[in-house]
Amino acid sequence: MVVELICVGTEILLGNIVNTNGAYLAEKCAGLGLSCYFQTVVGDNAERLSQVLRTALGRADIVILSGGLGPTEDDLTKETAAKVCGKPLYLHEPSKKAIEAFFAQKGLEPTDNNWKQAMLPEGAIVLANRNGTAPGVILETEEARVILLPGPPNELYPMFEESVAPYLESLNSQVICSTTVKICGVGESKAETMVKDLIDAQTNPTIATYAKTGEVHIRVTAGAGDKKEAMKLIKPMVKELKARFGNHVYTTEEETTLEKSVADLLLANHLTVTCAESCTGGLLSARLVNVPGISEVYKFGMVTYSNKVKRRFLGVKKSTLQKHGAVSEKTAEEMAKGAALMSKADVAVSITGIAGPDGGTEEKPVGLVYMACYVKGKVTVKKCQFSGNRGKIRESAVSAALTLMRSCILEYFSKVTFGKKES
Repeated sequence: MVVELICVGTEILLGNIVNTNGAYLAEKCAGLGLSCYFQTVVGDNAERLSQVLRTALGRADIVILSGGLGPTEDDLTKETAAKVCGKPLYLHEPSKKAIEAFFAQKGLEPTDNNWKQAMLPEGAIVLANRNGTAPGVILETEEARVILLPGPPNELYPMFEESVAPYLESLNSQVICSTTVKICGVGESKAETMVKDLIDAQTNPTIATYAKTGEVHIRVTAGAGDKKEAMKLIKPMVKELKARFGNHVYTTEEETTLEKSVADLLLANHLTVTCAESCTGGLLSARLVNVPGISEVYKFGMVTYSNKVKRRFLGVKKSTLQKHGAVSEKTAEEMAKGAALMSKADVAVSITGIAGPDGGTEEKPVGLVYMACYVKGKVTVKKCQFSGNRGKIRESAVSAALTLMRSCILEYFSKVTFGKKES
């Protein structure tokens, strides 16, 4: 089945807000096995919204609209969709009572325009909104199914999960299942080359590669009569990908992040850790601290930005800084050793680099980053050259440092089996 997405809001067109709803809905629909060929952003204008919706109805089985269900005059999505679909509006009493209860719980009085949100198209399937006042709507027409969702992500996401996803699943005779193989330490182009023969020969399951910052994700998707049969089709492909990428596969669990896989290694082996960062300014520590339970092994992190602080707290030699500079292999090595010595941690990671936009030279350009990982006495240093703006370079450096940590820990414990934590 084909789905088309329409995100409504002049503020999106003007760039005042980022259209995160489009990305969320596209990903969720793909996971449900729906094909999406078009996405549109349209402002709060009834005529243009009508044109966009009519076009979508002519080429899609399902049209999902987000935004424009509020109480103000410029919230036109529901009224426009009802008109295009030939459905008159009526006062939906359960929605009115839900709005009354929402305001009562907050100790507020609803204004007259709030009742606009309880005016719904005849024959519509009404989707309860547990996080706001605008109910969602499903209109079933001869042409297609039209689904209206509120714009705020904290309302749209739970409504989609609770009501829309089960509805869409019921429309499909097949069950669609996916498994994501997450890879670090291999570039996008190389990863695609390594699986090109699988992509060229794919039928069911299918595979698709997605580039992330410092990672590559390969999604394996299969359709079958039930979940068990779909997963049976997926399993051999996942096994093949693991065989090809080896230890570069850090997880096949959808919710597991790169930092969680590293944290799991640290926790499973009771390894304490500390970080010494310069250009990344604490972003590596922040990624690790995002993982629940990391407090058992995480000691502390240091942002040693200046040379004076590198010398004082990490013991980086003055001669090293004078001869090699702050951004160098030798400095990264001494930073990691100094952090381990100071904290008495089993693992220490250092990052030093030039994030830009200024500060680069011909010898040391913007994006040059050195990082080092100390694991129980052994230090491994890595040189990287990243591109992009300051933020992108810093994010790329953190992802590379996590990959280096994981690689060094696995190398140290090369004879240890980590079970599901490394599945």
